Amino acid sequence: MPILNKTMFREYDLRGREADDELNDTSMYYIGRGFGTFLRKKNVDTAVVGHDARRTSESFHANAIRGLIESGINVIDIGTITTPMGYWAQYYLKTKGLLTVTASHNPVGWNGVKLGTDYSYTLLTAELQEVYDIIAKEEFATGNGAIRKEEIADAYIKDLLSRANITKKFKILVNTGNGTAGPVYVKALRQTGSEIVEHFTNVDSAYPNYTPNPDGTAMMDDTGKQTVENKCNFGFAFDGDGDRLGLVDEKGNTIWPDRYIILLSRLVLKKHPGAKIIFDVKVSEALPEDIKAHGGIPTMWKTGHSYIKAKLAEEKAAMAGEMSGHIFFVDDFYGFDDGLFAALKMLEYLSTEDKPLSEIIAGTPYYVSTPTIQVKTTDLDKYNVVDALTKEFKDEGYKVIDINGARVYTDNGWGLVRASSNTPTLVLRFESKTEEGLKKVEELFKQKLNKFDVVSKDWDTSGH
Repeated sequence: MPILNKTMFREYDLRGREADDELNDTSMYYIGRGFGTFLRKKNVDTAVVGHDARRTSESFHANAIRGLIESGINVIDIGTITTPMGYWAQYYLKTKGLLTVTASHNPVGWNGVKLGTDYSYTLLTAELQEVYDIIAKEEFATGNGAIRKEEIADAYIKDLLSRANITKKFKILVNTGNGTAGPVYVKALRQTGSEIVEHFTNVDSAYPNYTPNPDGTAMMDDTGKQTVENKCNFGFAFDGDGDRLGLVDEKGNTIWPDRYIILLSRLVLKKHPGAKIIFDVKVSEALPEDIKAHGGIPTMWKTGHSYIKAKLAEEKAAMAGEMSGHIFFVDDFYGFDDGLFAALKMLEYLSTEDKPLSEIIAGTPYYVSTPTIQVKTTDLDKYNVVDALTKEFKDEGYKVIDINGARVYTDNGWGLVRASSNTPTLVLRFESKTEEGLKKVEELFKQKLNKFDVVSKDWDTSGH
């Protein structure tokens, strides 16, 4: 029987360490076999397959393809890609099946797989468990699929540029943190006519500077510093697989996604008054307030790209955004998260403004908040800790939104604790109207978390 660590099959994709007992060439072959069988059950006979630029990704890609072909799946190999390029290729190549080898923004030493069975649809928890069960029971379909290669980068760039109305030229710092996005995203942004200053845009799977994660302070502080030193109008930062966007203003300040989503939602609501806008449980209260003020309908939902895509379709919303920088446009787009397209739409919005970005952001609602905080625990303990805290807060009479972890409202503001799907960590965030209030909310959560021996006492905002 193939030995696969079940904890790798997470809430909305598959991630594990590059190791003999987690992800390796053999386990990737069986993942290909299991997913190929799953596709056959869904009457899907073809899959687009691509990979990011991590050290093991090319080999993992080849072994996953072998498993798919031996399960009777025809493969369209699109080579090295960002995650959004894989989603886009499903439409371009009219193919519902998708397997992308990537660990997104996880640190060096991790890899993973994103799996799709339809356009703008990636597998959720129960479906991933079904793939696991197929592998564990070795109930594989057999066959002899065909394989062909396709180059999609130029067509992808052309399509995305045609969907953004950019009428001004800017000087932009672009930081891809040595991740996969560098070559394609720089090429696309240059074609807008703007001057692009490159920073860590060469691909290096060792991530020698920091993990390319715009949800963390390490990448964003550096992006801000480089933006100021190069006298740029603003800076863009993209994560390791290119599906998330980070933004800094001309003064080097990080504009966290829940603030810049305000600008993008205004752009959408101008075209579609009364539209629904989806966001995740980590965002500031300022975002739903601004959506309402501009005639939109704000809807909070679970964190996670698969959850958000499903909610977008269910609610027939025009746009969605997550605190981590995943931005999903349905308006003249496909409903999946694409860091490059989010950047292009930001350029479209800024083309309509005469003020520098810092002044535009200053005109939006604002509360005092923390970045995303990560606290180490274990994959086996993280959900139990969150369940225990959720019950404790409810028993103590706090208002708790528990659609994804616990977003707890106090007299001073709110705090969030949820289990990360991607790593053995808890995710925290806090917000208040004052610095003093913020400290009180943080202290409340710290006191409760310190009771758990399996939870680290170190709180990390770096994004590593």
